[in-house]
Amino acid sequence: MSGSNSSPPSAVHALPAAADEPLGLTVHSMPSPRQALAGAEGRRTVQGRWKMIFVLLCCAAPVIASYFTYYVVRPESRSVYGELIDPQRPLPNIAATLPDGTTQRLPSLKGQWLLLTVADAGCDALCEQQLYLQRQLRESLGREKDRLDRVWLVSDDKPLPERLANGLRGATVLRLPAAEVAKWLPAAAGHAPAEHLFVVDPLGNLMMRFPARMDAAGASRGKRDLDRLLRASSSWDEAGR
Repeated sequence: MSGSNSSPPSAVHALPAAADEPLGLTVHSMPSPRQALAGAEGRRTVQGRWKMIFVLLCCAAPVIASYFTYYVVRPESRSVYGELIDPQRPLPNIAATLPDGTTQRLPSLKGQWLLLTVADAGCDALCEQQLYLQRQLRESLGREKDRLDRVWLVSDDKPLPERLANGLRGATVLRLPAAEVAKWLPAAAGHAPAEHLFVVDPLGNLMMRFPARMDAAGASRGKRDLDRLLRASSSWDEAGR
């Protein structure tokens, strides 16, 4: 038997050598630091705006809900005695004079419900009746009365009668020119502001007036209006400024 090399061919002979080729790499461009910062800043700005809107909605929701409850969601049989003023009129940014001669701007009265009456310093029989009903309406609110302030706007600069001292105890008395009063307080056709009692909400908006020359029976109905207003705003309004 002739000698022959029966061993299998080596791997070197069996497989062709792979060609040496460079690895293929894909290079993606990277954002510059300035672009990265700008993108992050933009996202923070958008998030901040949404957070601010959310906070504002949370703050405004109780106020919106109370007004919606009072003006919209109420039974038809629950009639309102006072006349709603639409659009509402904010407290004008004008200075009034206190009895001691110092001045006070009307917007400083914000933070409380206000029951307003207006008359000249002489205070005739109608004026005394209005001041009496104003005082009685506040007292009739019971434990809620501290959420409402009485305000008498005196439309001239004459001395106040001594006979009114006891009745005005606890009330805010401010002198304001009659022309400024007439601009801000709208009277019903054929009547003057002195014939009405007016209601200002804690946000400083004139929003209701009671009928001219209201009597005791009308005051009882007016009390129901005030009760509803105070209940509707109880979630966001507290006594004291």
